[in-house]
Order: sequence, then structure tokens, then C-alpha cells
Amino acid sequence: MNSFLISRRNFIKGSTSAIALVSFPSLVLGQTTTVRLEWQQFISNSSRFQLFHDTVRAMRANTNSSSPLSWAYWVNAHVNYCPHSTSYFLAWHRGYLYHFEQNLRKVLPNNAGSTLTVPYWDYYKYPRMPAEFTNAATGNALYVPRQGTNVYNALSLAPFSSSVVNFQRNTNSSFEESMESKPHNPVHNLIGGEMANMTSPRDPIFFLHHANIDRLWNAWVSAGGKRVPYTSNPYNSVTSNAYWASTFRYGSNMTIERYKTYTPSWLGSSYASNTQPTSLPPSAKISSPFKLTQAQMPQFLARPAEGNFPAVPGRAVSATSRSLGGVSSVVLNELSVSAHLPLGAADVRAVKSAVSAAVGSPAQLVPNAARSVKIVLDNLLLLGAGAGGGYFYNVYVNLPPSGDAVEGGQKYQLGTVGPFEIAGASHHGPATLEFPATEVLSRLSDSELGDVSVSFERVNGENAPRGQVLRIGEVRIEISTDAPWEGNP
Repeated sequence: MNSFLISRRNFIKGSTSAIALVSFPSLVLGQTTTVRLEWQQFISNSSRFQLFHDTVRAMRANTNSSSPLSWAYWVNAHVNYCPHSTSYFLAWHRGYLYHFEQNLRKVLPNNAGSTLTVPYWDYYKYPRMPAEFTNAATGNALYVPRQGTNVYNALSLAPFSSSVVNFQRNTNSSFEESMESKPHNPVHNLIGGEMANMTSPRDPIFFLHHANIDRLWNAWVSAGGKRVPYTSNPYNSVTSNAYWASTFRYGSNMTIERYKTYTPSWLGSSYASNTQPTSLPPSAKISSPFKLTQAQMPQFLARPAEGNFPAVPGRAVSATSRSLGGVSSVVLNELSVSAHLPLGAADVRAVKSAVSAAVGSPAQLVPNAARSVKIVLDNLLLLGAGAGGGYFYNVYVNLPPSGDAVEGGQKYQLGTVGPFEIAGASHHGPATLEFPATEVLSRLSDSELGDVSVSFERVNGENAPRGQVLRIGEVRIEISTDAPWEGNP
């Protein structure tokens, strides 16, 4: 399987010869847009479905991985350039879809696919993967082996809360962070197989998944309110804003200016539906050897039992961050578990001080005072069947021992961890995940802050693996002089 990939150096060198095949965007505001359809609507026209299938088959059969008309090119572009758990996650993938769609239209001879668009899979309506992707019949170009096909347990309405009005990372209640945490990452995890790692575009469902993520971002912006940061003249405001300066890269000669990814219409596309989900779909019941996660139940979510993990003392981590302590050798399996962080009285005061500084007036800050808190999962390692996916863990801080009935513990949730997050974290170095915790901790009382515990709630797909699936070398709490968030972007 690894022979499918080529090195970043060879990818860049090889794609130079394909410059004539690369489609560069030509942004014209007010241009006619093409509409991306939900899969069920897309396949209502049998000839359209056949055209899409034949195009995918031809791209997968193309062995020239330096050509944007091959499937391998887009796998390599994702491996070499995609940002995850960092700024521009949504915008980079919007440009990726644009370039993929432009080349999708060039694959078949005689301009046969010139009107093709990338469809989307609305799993907020249809949580089971479309049957056309799960049919293992010989010759089906949309099929690859997967761990699961039901993503109901990946869904969340948290990104569409009325309180989520900021877009960028490092802002209070960031939409981009919330959307990546759920549903994006868990959809990858529950499907598993190729979707559980950075080569996820090998699975054709990847493109329908990301088209839906892109649609949901557009729907969030369309909801209005404070969600649109530039209201007077969006085009001039965005093109002159430092955040949208520079370019995204998808190959040595394939780029896109960041500002063009601000809205789908600037890239000539739109979606059949631009409304946010307001409820979860029918569960499409999962057949699993495990009890389904409490996260989908409108009942109390209690803190899982604490495991017995070796304590790790505090230490300086960087010039701006200090660990207050943690635990080591946390091995996760099919059971949920909590890790109690052994903080002394001085460490508890440091956490409280950092949280207070974060929500206080900047004019009142003491120089070099800690003003943010994060939970760090260090030296992550997948074990055995854990790399195949079919599961993930909700990560909470200070989940009450007696349980919480408000939005399934959403008040305490930091994010998720599973094979896809670990693959992304190890993509450019050691596998470490950092969860900003200041915002969550700022909602808690002083007594709650005195009992720091990180909980890992196991969430299963229909073929979740048993036994040990991942190891966390260290779970720790850090305080930092870095600002926890900013205001509206």
C-alpha cells in the first residue's frame, strides 16, 4: 500500500511536468456558479451517477501520480500539504475541493465530464454511508474496505450553537475548532480503513465528506449574526486582511490565493442546501458488541472510573509554558476511563490564577503571568487493531463524578482523540495533541478547579475493535503566558 505514495520531494519535482494539466482559479465575482448536490439528489439522474463513477474509475486506474488527473495525485497533495488541528483547516480543504473538481471534469475524453461537480453526503440526514459506496461488487470504483459505514455517533450540534460566532482558531468558541473536533474527525475515525489516516483521499467517500464539511461551514456563515466578520465590503475587507494573505499549495505548480477560499461563490460553486442542522437524524441503529456511548443519550454522563497511572512531576516545557504535572502510560481500550492529575495546592492556585487572568482585563495583567491552560496528550501511539479505526474517544476535563445532563457533557468537552487525530499529529513530527482548556475551565467553580481530571469516553462504531487500541505516554496540564483566545476576527 505504501508504494502508492511518493516522497514530498519527488511529488513536487514530478508535478512540474504536469503544469499544463493544472487548472488555476479565475475568480470573477458575480460569475455563474455550479451547484453541488447531496448524494441522493445527485444519483437521481442515472447518467450523472455513471459519469461520476466512470471518472473515479479512470482516475484510480491512472498510474501517473504526478498528474492531477490521477487519484494518487490528490492523495499525495493531502499527505504533503494538508493542515489539521491548525489554522486554515477549512479554507485549505475548500481550495483542495476546487482544484480536484476542476480536474475531475478533464478526465474523460471528448469533454464528457465538463459539467461534473463534487457531490456531498449529508450525514445529518443520512448517517449511513450511501449504498453505492458499500457495494463490494467487482468493478465498483467507489468501494474500498472500511471498518464501519454508520457515522451517527460522530455527529454533534455544538458547532451550530448560537454562542459559536467566531470563526478563527484562538478565538473564544471557534467554529473551525468545533467543526474539526466534531463531526469531522469522528467521521474519519468511525469509517476507519484509509479514512483513519492522512491517506484518507484514497477512499472516495473522503470527497463527499469534505464537501459536506465545506457546505456546513457555508451554512454557518449564512446563518448571519456576528458570523460574517467583514460586513461593509467583504471582497475588499478580505483581500486586505492579513489573515487571508498568502496562498495555499496543492503541488509545485498548483496553488490558490487564500482569500479566494473565503466563500464558495468566489470559486464558482454553491450547495443545494445552505442551512445548519437543528437536530440529529434517526440513529440508524448500530450493531456493536459494546454498549453504545452515553454521549448520544439525553441522560447523565458521569465521570468514568479513574485508572491507576504513574504520576509525572511538573517541569518547564518551553520558555512560555510549564507543566504542573500529569500521569504516564495511559493505555485505552473498549472501556471509558479517567486520569486524575495529581496537583498540589500551589498548582491548583496557578490554574485558578491563569483562568482568572484569561477572563480579566488585559490592563490588569501582571507581566509574564500565566493566562492560558491546556491539556496535553504526549507520545501517542496506536496499538494493534487500533490503527484501523471504528472508534474514538470524547475527551473531557473535570467531568462531574455525579454526572451532567446538559448537552451530554458538552460543557466539559475538550475534543476527541482516535486514530485519525493521531495520524494527523504524527504527520509532521512526534504525535502530540494539545487541547486548549482555558475556556472550559473558566466555566467551573473554584472547588471544581481543585480536582483536575481528564476523562476518555469510548465511542464505538459498528465494528469497533476490542482490547488495547492506543497508548498515551503522558497526560498533563500546562499553564502558559500565551493568550488563550482573541476577540471577533
